[in-house]
Amino acid sequence: MPNSTLKPNPGGNLNNNQYIEKLVEIGMALSLEKDINQLLEMVVDRAREMANADAGTLYIIDKNKEYLEFKIVQNRSIKVRMGGKSGIKITFPSVPLIIDNEQNLINVSSYVAITGKTVNIRDVYNTKEDFDFFGPEKYDNLSGYRTKSMLVIPLKNHKNDIIGVLQLINAQDLKTKKIIKFSEFSEYLVKSLASQAAVALNNAQLIQNLKDLLSAFIKSMAVAIDEKSPYTGGHIRRVVDLSMLIVDKINKSDNEHFRTISFSDDEIKELRMAAWMHDVGKIVTPENIINKANKLEAIIDRIDLIETRFQLIESLMEIDFHQKKSEFLAQDLNTDSALDKLKNEFKTRIKDLNQDFEFIKSCNNTSDFMLDDNIERIKSIGAKQYTINHQSYPYLNEDEIENLCIRKGTLTDEERTIIENHARITQKITGELPFPDQLARVSEFAAGHHERPDGTGYPDGLSGEGLAIQSRIIAIADIFEALTAKDRPYRKPMNLSQAIKILGFMKKDNHIDENIYDLFMEMGIYRNYAKKELDPEQIDMDL
Repeated sequence: MPNSTLKPNPGGNLNNNQYIEKLVEIGMALSLEKDINQLLEMVVDRAREMANADAGTLYIIDKNKEYLEFKIVQNRSIKVRMGGKSGIKITFPSVPLIIDNEQNLINVSSYVAITGKTVNIRDVYNTKEDFDFFGPEKYDNLSGYRTKSMLVIPLKNHKNDIIGVLQLINAQDLKTKKIIKFSEFSEYLVKSLASQAAVALNNAQLIQNLKDLLSAFIKSMAVAIDEKSPYTGGHIRRVVDLSMLIVDKINKSDNEHFRTISFSDDEIKELRMAAWMHDVGKIVTPENIINKANKLEAIIDRIDLIETRFQLIESLMEIDFHQKKSEFLAQDLNTDSALDKLKNEFKTRIKDLNQDFEFIKSCNNTSDFMLDDNIERIKSIGAKQYTINHQSYPYLNEDEIENLCIRKGTLTDEERTIIENHARITQKITGELPFPDQLARVSEFAAGHHERPDGTGYPDGLSGEGLAIQSRIIAIADIFEALTAKDRPYRKPMNLSQAIKILGFMKKDNHIDENIYDLFMEMGIYRNYAKKELDPEQIDMDL
């Protein structure tokens, strides 16, 4: 290590060993930083500090290895900080690595990225180096700055692949503030820093790539669940969006119930992941139950089978009528009054049959609550008999009667149990995934979105402190989305006022978190969601 042969920068206030100690400290800090934007900013800050540089730029090679993309731009003299955590977007065009199918060796940054060589220039306006400094010249003309000395170093990862370029501008003498060339010692230090930075950046990128892969995988599963049913496309995405709206308002709220609650970035990511996964258990739910639009629907809507059966019954009634009519005529008696009576009875039977079928049809696809009188009528119709080949059959079988007598919705108790089991399956599936520590409770939050504060929910009947606020948030988002959804097969889109009224009843019954409901209303979360997701005709309130 050239510790004794290289001299620190002129005007430097540290000796060689102190610079090395500083470099070790910086390396440790870089290795601990996981936020890529913060890491990139730290690299430029520390490199400028080590080399007494007035300005610095950090480029990263894009995924297709076609461009150098600006990530950090800093200039102390003209007070510029762009990219990274600054929040200021860099608008400079990317530097191409290939121009007209040839390597771009004209730009100094692309040259370093392609060759892996370090470039150290005393004065870019007076150099023998064969580079095009059109970019710095244009920047100087626009800003009034004067680019002079320049140090450009490649960032190489553990595989010796170049992943970026660090460019420092205008080394300064700390005492005289004069612009000087970057010394050999500065170059050595910055190379050492760049090497550590590249490894740290590569590790951070790998971690981020794994996070992105996990997130993409979860989203793809959610899309698959939504696409499994033509009636629920977008449901999960809307629940995620609504959950994030609620979290954002909680973090901003000064309400006494939320004053001590502040979701960190990791906790928000954990909740978002749980919201994406809340319905993953539906992957095992039979499609005919998920998509059940009418009460008699199974693989097909069995109302068609009943219609065919009633047509058969009508034919049997007609055959019976003609047989009896033939018997009257064969007796050659005064049969006019008897025939009239027979005809009237036949017409009445056909009329009653048609009315029965129309009633069955209305019960099959109605979204209204089934009253006791309607249930009794269905059972009465089902108990009627028709005969074929001396064998009697009921108008409706037991399963058809059970489905038609569903009081609310389209699901039988057995089918509802199957649907509700998706929460348990969600719990089982997500519980097997080895989430990292910062996502450790994803399974708990996802599986708990049907739990209720009063303990009557499922799958575990959680209540009180046992029911996390994250699950309560997803629960309200899930319910409100379901109430206002435009794609449900068993009812028309619900108006906003009606959905809010139902949520109010659920609050009163302690089926949803009352404090989150109050926040939902007071902070206008329902308004923001309605403007984005609801049809105009659903919005029957002043927003």
